[in-house]
Amino acid sequence: MLIVLCVLSMGVAAEKAGYVETVIDIDADDHIIPATLCVPAGEGKFPAVVMLHGTGSNREEAGNGYKTAAPVLAEKYGLATIRIDFIGCGDSTGDYKDYTFDSAVADAVAAVNYLKTLDNIDGENIGIMGWSQGGTNALMACANHPELFKAIVTWAGAPDMTIMLTEEQYNEAKENGFYVMEFGWRDPLNFSLQWCEDVMNTDVLAEFAAFEGPVLAINGSEDTVVDPEWADKIVAANKNDASKTYIIEGMDHTFNVFTEPEFNALLEAVDATGTFFAENLR
Repeated sequence: MLIVLCVLSMGVAAEKAGYVETVIDIDADDHIIPATLCVPAGEGKFPAVVMLHGTGSNREEAGNGYKTAAPVLAEKYGLATIRIDFIGCGDSTGDYKDYTFDSAVADAVAAVNYLKTLDNIDGENIGIMGWSQGGTNALMACANHPELFKAIVTWAGAPDMTIMLTEEQYNEAKENGFYVMEFGWRDPLNFSLQWCEDVMNTDVLAEFAAFEGPVLAINGSEDTVVDPEWADKIVAANKNDASKTYIIEGMDHTFNVFTEPEFNALLEAVDATGTFFAENLR
């Protein structure tokens, strides 16, 4: 059973002029999913978008990219969003060794199930988006649960996660059940053998090809982590006429959030995302 813990009495709801944000916890049976719901102000049945973060990040994303995007999507495009922490990330108290392709998809589905309980959400018009590996998870969520999502947006989506897995790391995971990945910007994470097997044995785009809804693949021309050509490959795997790529010149993997104080590239991506979802979630 999906249970939403009481939040309003905890003083974590924040109302702004054009939107309302509420911090919630979703009970996913075996772990708690910390999340933030952002809904346009006023009455209505709003279409909604599930936002999935990338490797080792959290629901606010790099440079507060998602935290910045959600209010814009609410105020300018009338879109509700729910951004979640994957197990072992952000405010999650779980162990990252339990993070797999399946667990990420299950968390996304739990977020959808929560949205469908809300009177001000249009449960028939739900989309999903993901940044980097979050894009991978969004593609897999659409492949495995096409009935739940009408459209998808990937931000620097990474269908081929083998770029993160060396033979040495894979062997370490086979020996120990996990391998340790070091980051320059956060504590190390333990990647499970199951995650490694997911990466090595899943043809993400072949599975995504079954999804009939449209996809918008956004990439930056200066992304040195995920080749911008993956945007074309994502769209090519999808047969919907409304699907398209959007390449932002001069933008890197983190959408220049650490180099552009004005967030110009990020906000361009947000506008493209909002326009696409507003057109396809109705």
